[in-house]
Amino acid sequence: MSAPADTGASAAPAATAPITAARTGHVALNVSDLARSLTFYRDVFGFDVIAESGDPDHRYAFLGRDSVLVLTLWQQSSGDFAPGAPGLHHLAFDVPTPQDVETAVERLRALGVPLIYDEVLPHMPGLESGGIFCTDPDGLRIEICTASGLGDREPLTHGQPSCGFF
Repeated sequence: MSAPADTGASAAPAATAPITAARTGHVALNVSDLARSLTFYRDVFGFDVIAESGDPDHRYAFLGRDSVLVLTLWQQSSGDFAPGAPGLHHLAFDVPTPQDVETAVERLRALGVPLIYDEVLPHMPGLESGGIFCTDPDGLRIEICTASGLGDREPLTHGQPSCGFF
């Protein structure tokens, strides 16, 4: 039996640093009713359907904007989102300005989507960032937020982050 041929490749170096080039890509959600969730995310955020399954046993949709994938929906669950279980806490969508958050409030109200809080809130006292909160059709908590411009808003009175314990 002969020895394996030397390919000239050296062993991969050990990981020595964090993967700093990584960024959040698309988010994939399990949903209980694809049509219902698809309507919600298209109506609220204006996402385009990039791809959708026609197979009744494997239902999914890829949503995005300008052919850039943002969200995938997979119909492979039942029941509602379980906020007390380990895993996703909430899904946040960033918008550029506080006015964009106010516009989102108007859009959600026009669609009959209830807000968790009745107003735009900073994330915490002294922070400029903040937003609004609602839930999707399966009960997943959704945040629409901006990075700055909300420091003059009154925070929640309990002193906890508005995006934390709800």
